[in-house]
Amino acid sequence: MKKKLFYMLFFAAIASGFSSCEKYLDVLPDNRSELNSVDKIGKLLVGAYPSTSYVVVAEMSSDNVDDVGPVYLNYPKFIEEIYKWEEIKETDNDGVERIWSGCYSAIASANAALQAIDEQGNPTSLSAQRGEALLARAYSHWILVNIFSQNYSKTHSSTDLGVTYMTKGETTLNPKYERNTVAEVYDFMKKDIEEGLPLINDASYSNSNVAKYHFNRAAAYTFASRVALFTEDWPKVIEYATQALGENPSTTLRDYQTIATFAADYANITREYNSSSIKANFLLATATSSMGQTFGNYSTINRIAHGGTIGMTETTFARQPFGTAKISTDYRIKASVYGSTSTNKVLFPHIARMFEYTDPVKKTGYTKGVFAPLTSEEALLNRAEAYILLKNYSAAIADMQIHINNNTIKNPSTISEASINTWANSYAYFTPTEPTPKKVLSPDFEIERKGTQENMLHAVLSLKRLQFLHTGMRWFDVKRYGIEITRREAPAINGGTITYTVTTNTMKVRDNRRAIQLPQDVISAGLTPNPR
Repeated sequence: MKKKLFYMLFFAAIASGFSSCEKYLDVLPDNRSELNSVDKIGKLLVGAYPSTSYVVVAEMSSDNVDDVGPVYLNYPKFIEEIYKWEEIKETDNDGVERIWSGCYSAIASANAALQAIDEQGNPTSLSAQRGEALLARAYSHWILVNIFSQNYSKTHSSTDLGVTYMTKGETTLNPKYERNTVAEVYDFMKKDIEEGLPLINDASYSNSNVAKYHFNRAAAYTFASRVALFTEDWPKVIEYATQALGENPSTTLRDYQTIATFAADYANITREYNSSSIKANFLLATATSSMGQTFGNYSTINRIAHGGTIGMTETTFARQPFGTAKISTDYRIKASVYGSTSTNKVLFPHIARMFEYTDPVKKTGYTKGVFAPLTSEEALLNRAEAYILLKNYSAAIADMQIHINNNTIKNPSTISEASINTWANSYAYFTPTEPTPKKVLSPDFEIERKGTQENMLHAVLSLKRLQFLHTGMRWFDVKRYGIEITRREAPAINGGTITYTVTTNTMKVRDNRRAIQLPQDVISAGLTPNPR
């Protein structure tokens, strides 16, 4: 009876989740509310992906944003807490309590699906669903451990606090949990991935558009390459990324020619960039989130932004390994600028904003964000980074050149080991008042300092920073490579001299604040908080 009651409550929770999203999902290729007519396991797996997002918290924690000065509107308290690495006490659709509950809700769905499959005797007819559930469970735990814990490290992760890895559904009232270590979380994650990968079957989805909202084969192997990269298993990164990309990575490249036809309207180009028809988008995610506004051409949060100073000195218009963009239209898709000065926000259309009307007459409803958390660009650049760490520079250059030719400016340079050394050596290391794209790297794993390997890493990290701008991925690279950040006021520029106001707020290597504090209600319930 207890088990029956648990399932009744679980399905009620799933149904309530559908009601809030039904209209929004109707406009997407994956009409999830119809999946229950195909298979109950399929219906459970619809809920195995978070309906919330880590993007705003991760991106605002990173070095991709500055305080561009008091000439713009002050930012909300929630954004201030993230940006200053304070305890995040404000509630918000993008808040830590939503990340936490959204991921554990998704994990509960995956575990319920796995339990249901086991109760049916784990038949081969449900192998694909089992594989998807295992990958989905690992993915939500990856989000949790990388937001709320220190980065993986062979030196520290056996003692660093991770999160609770849930491998079964909870049926007891008021259960007590302990946090696994970061190493234990990754061990569980890798076990799920290794069991799940061979079971993934794209034929289990009704069509290719539906597959983009689930762990299809390309998405699963790309995620596996990410986990291998984060756990310093360089050969596995290459193996998994190659499985995701196939023998010819060019077949997975993003179609910028089509995307660029939507450039006249920023909202349309962001939707096309994140379309299920774009083959580079291996996995797509939707969330109740303001990320599309925050990192779009809106006046929302103008003051904390990827502004002109960062754009001119570190990212978009700085001299990169592939050359320099002089104007916005030098890129294959225009690098938009927005704000009361010409360079208040410097944007790439990486995040789409949509709105779900619950009352079309009153025009009320939910702001949604759509983005691609797993892409062919990541698989290719993960592989390039792994080649660099194995000192196979020619293979890394080949992958980076494929990426550069398709994803950066319209007339990029041909790179080589010599050209990358020249590029990196021409820069001094970044300081808050003399910024450059080259930042001191302090990973826990060994790298060759001030030589070809470090220079190659600067190149691939710059490519990643541009490619995943606004998506939160930079924060995880900052953590992995021990990059220090100092908060400053850097007024948006339109030519001329920049006057910096540098604060004393510096995020040091292994700073406790790199592990964002758990939600307060979780701490109050008895889970050990992160040290401060």
